[in-house]
Amino acid sequence: MPVRNAIWTVGVSPAALRPAKLPSERVLEDMIVASPAILSDEWMLIGRQESTGTGGIMDLLAIAPDGALVLIELKRDRTPREVVAQALDYASTLENLTSDEVAAIYSRFKPGRELGRDFREYFGQPLDEDEINNSHQIVVVAASLDDSTERIVNYLNARDIAINVLFFQVFELNGEQLLSRAWLIDPGETQVNAVTSGRSRGEREPWNGEFYASFGQGDSRDWEEARQHGFISGGGGSWYSNTLSLLEKGDRVWVKASGYGFVGVGIAEGPRQPASEFEIDGKPALEALTAAGYHGEQADDPEHSEYFVPIQWLQTVSLNEAINDIGLFGNQNTVCKPKTPKWRSTVERLKAAFPAFDQS
Repeated sequence: MPVRNAIWTVGVSPAALRPAKLPSERVLEDMIVASPAILSDEWMLIGRQESTGTGGIMDLLAIAPDGALVLIELKRDRTPREVVAQALDYASTLENLTSDEVAAIYSRFKPGRELGRDFREYFGQPLDEDEINNSHQIVVVAASLDDSTERIVNYLNARDIAINVLFFQVFELNGEQLLSRAWLIDPGETQVNAVTSGRSRGEREPWNGEFYASFGQGDSRDWEEARQHGFISGGGGSWYSNTLSLLEKGDRVWVKASGYGFVGVGIAEGPRQPASEFEIDGKPALEALTAAGYHGEQADDPEHSEYFVPIQWLQTVSLNEAINDIGLFGNQNTVCKPKTPKWRSTVERLKAAFPAFDQS
């Protein structure tokens, strides 16, 4: 069923706002460039009206914290089915972009600026050139979508093609125009699909059944508390908590503390839970945990709350004992299912370093 929004004023006699239209989709594109959070506050815009090299022009291009690229196509005057087909065509060329080509796109978008430096400033972490464009998402921006095109998008997404539709609608209130948005599919589901189906440069192989987790040690979470109380967590934005949903009870996960190295291996004891529901020894987690903030000030915000996955640790080490040998796998996603020989060889090396890995 096509997505439609309606907005009312709040009061004794609520009144529905009148639908309106922007003068053109170029205005919407200009607004997105001026304020990218209209799309997502977890993507950084890196390109606009960029040639695909095959005769097409990409409307907008963004990058996520793990180096994944996000292709954004506005419907403009095309039919919904035409814009979805064109976005898929453009994505097929996007897949082959090298890290140098991505950096060149950014230099044309922001002359005189450097992608690595601005990425660090935006996300607070370095950009790993080896991870640039290892996966990507497609986002179609439209005011409406017909039933047939909606079925196509849902079909592709259900088969791990990371495509979504963002609906924008305009309303009038007291002579001003207001913009609303709604996603066709939960963007967390699309992100998980991108992580699951992402490619790796060079050889790719079937997933070996071992999960990888990145633990963001720092002011927001503390590894020693995670070791002591049995959990991993992520939050501060839905991008950082979405992929925790990949873990189910019984899954084995190898944990790397950001900036340190691999610090433990354990078995998930259940699905992710928001901070407001997660308990430690019968107490709310945010009361029991005192060494870090765990985004406690945002516990009631499902987009930015910390989320926890309970873990039965098989073996852990302190941060100063972390395993950080050259050539070990790394990724900024909180959880992922790597499909690269580097991950297989990493797990083999970690099993030697953590001999209790199978003593559940």
